[in-house]
Amino acid sequence: MKSVLTTTVASADLAGRFPSGSDLESVQGSLQRSAARLEAAEKLAGNYDAVAQEAVNAIYSKFPNGSGRDMDAQAQKDKCKRDIVHYLRLINYCLIVGGTGPLDEWGIAGAREVYRALGIDTATYITGLSFLRSRGCADRDMSAQALVEYNGYLDYLINSMS
Repeated sequence: MKSVLTTTVASADLAGRFPSGSDLESVQGSLQRSAARLEAAEKLAGNYDAVAQEAVNAIYSKFPNGSGRDMDAQAQKDKCKRDIVHYLRLINYCLIVGGTGPLDEWGIAGAREVYRALGIDTATYITGLSFLRSRGCADRDMSAQALVEYNGYLDYLINSMS
């Protein structure tokens, strides 16, 4: 799994050099933000179900008939929630490792092709994830820095689906 440490070392190794001063500054910055990332990961881990349900509600308020192949409405909502929980879990992993590796490896690679094959418009997921990004409140949900870290990974995922 990629993290800021493995990415930095691999990049330097690929270039046939030791990590540079700027490489080490990047690692240090990531380590300094680790407490905020871990706070966000802990808060998210305690609320997966409720957070995912809010995203699904936002999706189905904008797309009342959902998106995708013909199936029972409740089954469609359940599968949508399952996918949102999956993305939240990957964001949680990213918060822990301090890098986008989990999203890159298990959430983004091939997702567009899968959704296209299933006839699902990624706009539905973007709607739900964007709602989660805008609903976050620093005092209610987590500290301001933890919210910045969480929103950064949400933005990364949203941009990858756009």
